[in-house]
Amino acid sequence: MKILIVEDEVVAARGLERILRELLDSKISSLRMEKSLLGSQCFLQENQIDLLFLDLNLDGDIGFDLLRETSAASFITIITSGNIQEAIRAFEFGVLDFVPKPISKERIEKALKKYFSNSGQNKTKYIGVKEEQNLKLVASKNILYIEADDKRVKIFQKNGEVHLHNKSLEFVSKILPSNFIRIHRSFLVNQKCIKQIFVSQGGFYQVELVTGTKLKMGRNFYKELKKKLNQFMSRS
Repeated sequence: MKILIVEDEVVAARGLERILRELLDSKISSLRMEKSLLGSQCFLQENQIDLLFLDLNLDGDIGFDLLRETSAASFITIITSGNIQEAIRAFEFGVLDFVPKPISKERIEKALKKYFSNSGQNKTKYIGVKEEQNLKLVASKNILYIEADDKRVKIFQKNGEVHLHNKSLEFVSKILPSNFIRIHRSFLVNQKCIKQIFVSQGGFYQVELVTGTKLKMGRNFYKELKKKLNQFMSRS
């Protein structure tokens, strides 16, 4: 795996590198360290990585600038910071985990287990999508449904706009709020936008959204979806 550490404190960066090499050993194919926001931006423009460890305070620069830019990237980000409030804000952009400073081997090991299991409990409020040279943050509350598109996804908004996003459906399903439900191996739907479920002869299932859009539903997802909808309606 390819790792980038963005950290302006040399001692902290070296310490994190040592821990990662101890825990991952031969799994690491490359490990790069950058001290500045500009250096990390330039590196990411020319190189592919799997995992980013990001400090949010970079010698006066703000790590959030990099976080906003990379929220549309295919790699996963783990925040390392001494500022808990800033780290909490970072979860809005879909980071996998927050490791407080001083960094410990035990805490990094826990973060890596979450990375390999892809079972983060963070719930992002925004998904970053690239549009030509710009980055647009799409609020999760405005998403109607998401469709798998090979290794990427298509994000369908309530207003009719459609965006391509470079992360997989499996990854996106882990970071969105709990009202997003898997109805098919290719579809993730905003539960609040479901109007009704159709079950026809022959075991053919469909979900109709409030916009009138109808999506195919997998047989294996029917019982769980019906249960969640009943729970949702009882709370409403």
